[in-house]
Amino acid sequence: MSEEQVYDLAVIGGGVNGCGIARDGAGRGLDVVLCEQGDLAQGTSSASTKLIHGGLRYLEHYEFSLVRKALIEREVLLRAAPHIIHPLRFVLPHHKALRPAWLLRLGLFLYDHLGGRKILPGTEVLDLTEGEIGAPLLNVFRKGFEYSDCWVDDARLVVLNAMDAHAHGADILVRTKCVSAKRDGKLWRVVLEDVDSAQRREIQAKALVNAAGPWVEQVVESMTGPRERKQIRLVRGSHIVVPRLFDHDRAYIFQNEDGRIFFAIPYEDAFTLIGTTDEDHQGGLDDVAITDEEVRYLCEAAKHYFQNPPKVEDVVWSYSGVRPLYDDGATAAQEATRDYVLKVDTGAAGDQAPLLNIFGGKITTYRKLAQSALAKLADYLPKTGNGWTDNTPMPGGDFPVGGVDDLSLKIQQRYPFIDAQWGFRLAGAYGTRAWGVLGDAQSLDDLGEAFGATLTEAEVVYLIKHEWARTADDILWRRTKLGLHMNADEKARLDEWVRAYRTQNQNAAE
Repeated sequence: MSEEQVYDLAVIGGGVNGCGIARDGAGRGLDVVLCEQGDLAQGTSSASTKLIHGGLRYLEHYEFSLVRKALIEREVLLRAAPHIIHPLRFVLPHHKALRPAWLLRLGLFLYDHLGGRKILPGTEVLDLTEGEIGAPLLNVFRKGFEYSDCWVDDARLVVLNAMDAHAHGADILVRTKCVSAKRDGKLWRVVLEDVDSAQRREIQAKALVNAAGPWVEQVVESMTGPRERKQIRLVRGSHIVVPRLFDHDRAYIFQNEDGRIFFAIPYEDAFTLIGTTDEDHQGGLDDVAITDEEVRYLCEAAKHYFQNPPKVEDVVWSYSGVRPLYDDGATAAQEATRDYVLKVDTGAAGDQAPLLNIFGGKITTYRKLAQSALAKLADYLPKTGNGWTDNTPMPGGDFPVGGVDDLSLKIQQRYPFIDAQWGFRLAGAYGTRAWGVLGDAQSLDDLGEAFGATLTEAEVVYLIKHEWARTADDILWRRTKLGLHMNADEKARLDEWVRAYRTQNQNAAE
């Protein structure tokens, strides 16, 4: 175990907050290292509802500051990543037995005007008795409202932040666990272990960021000892994916009788995503899964709105994530604040190397969280440069909002053997970096083995070399969602190929 360079900033956690901080810090001239015990976005950051949104329901809890901050960020992020983020219209049917129409109008008026909206269209009143929007719904819903938010490929957002951090000099270490971290005066001594090889090494850092998500409290206690009062509330959000329930491109936001809301969102062309739940999580964190009760809850909730609601046996995929919300004492899980809380610990005497602990947060405000984190650490890291992410595109995002269709056409023109659906997928995943995936290919054969669902050897190699993918699951469920479109034999073949490729390249390196 050998000592290495002294980093300015060591970040624990490869979710959206950790990667966002690493990106911002590296771009400000700091020497940054990030370690993640699993894959990037393997935890909570790939288990969201896939929305960049202000959070309409948070207005009911008077979180106006959080909603305003998130609404402003919608368009900042949309401009920065128009390949993985796109506008989405949401239909809110008026349920006479629940919130009154005047309250919905007021909330949507605030929603339209709090965030300085410039790109996204505003709210409209809908007649649900006519047209395709009301057709899938029960006949009792006659009036509704339509407003704007954005959809996001959450896992790819994390990866793009990691890629940009790396492009600015950060070291990104996946499947690398922080075994221990101890203060040595003004420095942290951090022992890292490669999960695959069990090899360990020690690094030093002037500041340490604990962005471990639901593991944040465990990391704190491993460094500073047990705490009398826990500072986070673990809340599980679960989603189900079912065959497509409607043909149009809008999403629905529904009110449930227990006061919660849930969404039904077009997903991966052939499916509908339904969620989320809000349940206090009591179990372990390594294998978080939806419960049978949550599946029934979501299907039962959908029965109150759809003419042909999904049944439990219709669920083709599900996922769950545990959100590490700051414990503000709220009675119900859905009422707990989604805003972030940042706390700096400088030891008992107050003069040792800083530890910044990240509590809470939502994917929409991760970039603001990163800016706030670096502001908190600026006094300890005097060479920190100015903020730079306000108007900077993400990797592959250097094209106009709404330009994915044009980009797809350019891909098809350059590679005539790629059809429209395939071209659109590549444009929507990689943006202008799609050319890096396809390279100099002149035919399908030049892309190597075809694994199914338009996934080729060329794309898999790109993901391994440039996006830290190491397993078939990394590729099928986080770098893409092609796991929904491939059969068991195709997935098994991909797994076999990836294992062989990694073994071959490890042997070559040795």
